[in-house]
Amino acid sequence: MRTEDVLAAVATGLWHWDNASRIVSLDAEAARLLGLPAAPVELGEAAVRSRFHPVDWNEIDGVVNLAVAEGTLAEARLRIMDEQGRVLRTVRTRSKPFADGTGHRLVGTLQEVAEPEPGTAARTPVTGDWRRSREAFLLDAGRALAEARSTSEVLRVAASLSMPGFSPDGLAVFGVSGDRLTVIGHHGQRDGDEGPFTSMSLDTDYPAAEVVRTGRAIYLPTPEEYLRRFPMTWPLAERFGRRSWAFVPLIVAGRTMGAWMAAFKHPVAFTPDERSVLTTVARMLAQALARAGVAESERELSLGLQRAMMPVLGPGIPGIQVAARYVPTGGGLQVGGDWYDMIRLPGGPSRPGAGGSDAGRIALVIGDVQGHDVRAAGLMGQLRIALRAYASEGHRPDAVLSRASRFLYGITDGDDGDDSGGPRFATCLYLEVDLATGTVDIARAGHPDPAVRMVDGTVLLRPTAGGMPLGIDPDTDYPTTRFTLEPGETLMMCTDGLLETGGHDLGSGWERARRLLEAHEGEDLETLADTLVEAVHGPASHHTTGPLADRREDDIALLLISRQAATAARAAPRRTLMTIAQAEPERVAEAREQLRQLLHDWTDPEQLDSAVLMVSEMLTNVLVHTDGDALLVAEVACGEKTRRLRVDVSDGSDELPHKRHPGEMASSGRGLVLMEMLADAWGVDPRGEGKTIWFELNEPTPADGCCR
Repeated sequence: MRTEDVLAAVATGLWHWDNASRIVSLDAEAARLLGLPAAPVELGEAAVRSRFHPVDWNEIDGVVNLAVAEGTLAEARLRIMDEQGRVLRTVRTRSKPFADGTGHRLVGTLQEVAEPEPGTAARTPVTGDWRRSREAFLLDAGRALAEARSTSEVLRVAASLSMPGFSPDGLAVFGVSGDRLTVIGHHGQRDGDEGPFTSMSLDTDYPAAEVVRTGRAIYLPTPEEYLRRFPMTWPLAERFGRRSWAFVPLIVAGRTMGAWMAAFKHPVAFTPDERSVLTTVARMLAQALARAGVAESERELSLGLQRAMMPVLGPGIPGIQVAARYVPTGGGLQVGGDWYDMIRLPGGPSRPGAGGSDAGRIALVIGDVQGHDVRAAGLMGQLRIALRAYASEGHRPDAVLSRASRFLYGITDGDDGDDSGGPRFATCLYLEVDLATGTVDIARAGHPDPAVRMVDGTVLLRPTAGGMPLGIDPDTDYPTTRFTLEPGETLMMCTDGLLETGGHDLGSGWERARRLLEAHEGEDLETLADTLVEAVHGPASHHTTGPLADRREDDIALLLISRQAATAARAAPRRTLMTIAQAEPERVAEAREQLRQLLHDWTDPEQLDSAVLMVSEMLTNVLVHTDGDALLVAEVACGEKTRRLRVDVSDGSDELPHKRHPGEMASSGRGLVLMEMLADAWGVDPRGEGKTIWFELNEPTPADGCCR
């Protein structure tokens, strides 16, 4: 008897589906099962597809693709529809796909099966509840794996996956290193159980090794099947007491990067739907591991770039403390153009920690190259090396920045026509510190001013003269500003990222930093640096959001330096110094603000307003009635019971001021009259070249903790 006759006798039809030509061949029984005349026929794919329920067609399409990928049988249940859309019958198909160069051919059987009673098939592989739970599970798994950012996070997500109806109790992810199989991670086994599998040759008779070699999944529904197919490595698996195993390839971009094992303590038949779930999860797991690997490689490269480009401050220098931080916040490799540096200048200490005098000089540099990309990081590295070279040659701060500006202009001037975004500029703050005297010489190129925290906690911005950012004009001059960093005082330099990140502008961001500096207790600069950075990027940053709508992100560089204070340093006076040039009358307003910051805790607000008025009058007189610049020195010192403010304004003119009696409508001549009315003491002192006019105010009520 022919095979066709035997199959027809048991109501089983044969079909042949050619995916390349889109032609389906049916024998007489298969045609009858599809609701067609009981005769052999060849039909187009569309005609056959119209006989299947739409939901089941989508199901069989996925099952066939899975079978093609795995080289297994495609099994499914299909509902057959008539022309009016009514279900005629349910058939079961078991087919074997054969892949060729242009597609695949499907050869198999169709057999009618009894339609289950309502409610009895609620959880069969192709019915609604199981399918909906499977889809919900895959959506949740995909979302969780997409959010994982490291290999350890991916493995935690994989371990927590609870699959609908057949959750595995043991998982392992295998990777490939050369010709060896490695264990990336596992769950459901004790630590150390992975030992025999950690460096296994790919030639080993082990399921995961074969999956990596062939790129095809292996399903072992029973221990007997495992022993039959892999007798050499069965003893390694037997001790875990599992009943079923699935080994699925991890494939990304056509390359098998490893294997995923799901092991079960209960028997699993691995139906096509179950295999489909496992294969889909394996694909998502492979993509998540690949993304995590790329992200970890980028982080490692980023850290390497940072370590190469950022200086190691090394052992301490006698007499000072230094702390620094760099926080990249850009995308991609997380590198940018911010940097800091500390340079030991010629004539400085011969070696760290050397005994004897701590006399010498160091330079501190902080800057920000335009951009947040690899090119910005590259320019930053070149500029940092150039600044180091110019400083080591012994140039003064103004000359160092002038040369650096010409250097940056020269290496970016020819970039207008390329794809790198055109010329770049950089802001920079360059300081030279005399370690013996605390004298600080500053040159500034478009960078935020530094700030000083005094011994008593008062925080002042130090306005400094400056020029344009580096790289814009090769002939720009950079004037130098000098002041003294007293023992116990801390100088803070930062890039604008510390101030503006989190919805702030420079003004509101500075107020945030000022509060942190004032609240800091103790002398540990490392703790202070961490506090400043955490206020921007730590959990506390969400409570310090600025007035702007967006939370702008920027790289952060921070540099702190403090002179060690003697035991009695807390009685040191509070002092500020400024130079106002003839060409910079707008800095009179900065001087008024400096005085208000200096007197932030002065108990008499009327005296404070009087002091600001007199300072404004004294500085304006110098700019109007002389040809030179004005030097302002303001100092708050403790007297026997209260504090005293003394303000000196010096200029280079020998002409002494005269007290006048201005009329009601006069627009000038009231300066000395105001000082006589408002100051507790005042005077004019001739100098060798020029003069100094001064006034003093005594605080009527002592401030808390003052002059003890």
